[in-house]
Amino acid sequence: MREIYVEDWLLLEEETLKKLHLNSPPGGWFPGLQLLSWCITESNLPWANLFLSPHLKRILIYKAWSWDPFNIPPAILSTLTSIISALPTSSLELMSVDEGEPILSWTYFKDSLSSFILRCGPSFTDYNFSVPLSDAALDHLIHLPHLRTWRIHGPPPTYSTSSLPLVFPPLRELTLGDGAARGWLPLLRRLDGGTSTTQGMTPLSKTKESLKVLDIEDTSDINIDPSFISTIQCFRNLVRLSADDWDHHEYDNGQCKFKLNNDHVTELAMALTQLESLLLGYPCSENTCLTTVACLLPISIHCSKLEKLMIHFNTTNIVDDLRNILEDPRSQQLRSLPRRPLMSLDAHRMPLRLDDSDLETVAKGMVDIFPSLTRCKGLERGWDELSGKIKELQDSR
Repeated sequence: MREIYVEDWLLLEEETLKKLHLNSPPGGWFPGLQLLSWCITESNLPWANLFLSPHLKRILIYKAWSWDPFNIPPAILSTLTSIISALPTSSLELMSVDEGEPILSWTYFKDSLSSFILRCGPSFTDYNFSVPLSDAALDHLIHLPHLRTWRIHGPPPTYSTSSLPLVFPPLRELTLGDGAARGWLPLLRRLDGGTSTTQGMTPLSKTKESLKVLDIEDTSDINIDPSFISTIQCFRNLVRLSADDWDHHEYDNGQCKFKLNNDHVTELAMALTQLESLLLGYPCSENTCLTTVACLLPISIHCSKLEKLMIHFNTTNIVDDLRNILEDPRSQQLRSLPRRPLMSLDAHRMPLRLDDSDLETVAKGMVDIFPSLTRCKGLERGWDELSGKIKELQDSR
């Protein structure tokens, strides 16, 4: 048997589990097991060793919905810690834990999980768990040659005592969770173009070519500013860039955290031409950002594969801004080029108030930027009215 799925509805009598445990053959009941999908319940947790195999390649763990995440008995936490420490790693490729909502304080497992990571070998490719690891475990992950997917929570380690050259693995997906971006983005910025090794590799050489997905889940303590994009734009093969913290940390005390202007957005669009999804924070209602609707044109021109877009732009003078696009020589040159047929734009909380004549002007301008646009999604009524007018224009073609 190669795969086992232990679901929360799987009920075995304790006596049955004891008999299975006592009569376990050499090598266990499932010596060839390669995938274990395990829903942790109070009844199956003490018998987890029945499902383990030295040949495990993929371990997927999630907790039963019946658990109270704020009142889990200490005995269960202790047992789970012991099991994590005993998980086989010789052939392991992937370790993923779905914490569920609300999230338990997984920092309880920092030591045991760090110890587990330190035992993982070069076959390990995917780590997805919201636990801050020790510096030694982080350093070990960085030096695993085939790591592809990595979720990071907490700050980066220091490398003054590292005995190995710092060369990041060929990551395909990188997620910076709670509090991680503040430390990791400056580190990546310092490493970009760093000193080459004897093989001519810089610290980020592999990752700059391989990275397809960059998700920043917590933007509460960073700004989306020029230093942000100067770090990101070295990953020129990105397909998805997301900084879309749902907790609405994009502005604090009336201060919008989106600090880019139109030129910065143009620079980003020209660098990341492979993007299919660009989410630069949930647009807020402050309307203080420096970008205007004109920033959408270079995105439409350069990001020819884009399917999903969310970006701040100031709507205070949106009618004049769209008229200026028609008059600006640089914009006229761009408008002669093919544009991305994006169908939907997410405006979120951006304000929009237009009279009937201005509504038609804005609708025509938006369709000029995105020829296939059919909808602008926003919480203000003005976006619904604009979507209606855009639909009329598209239907009349």
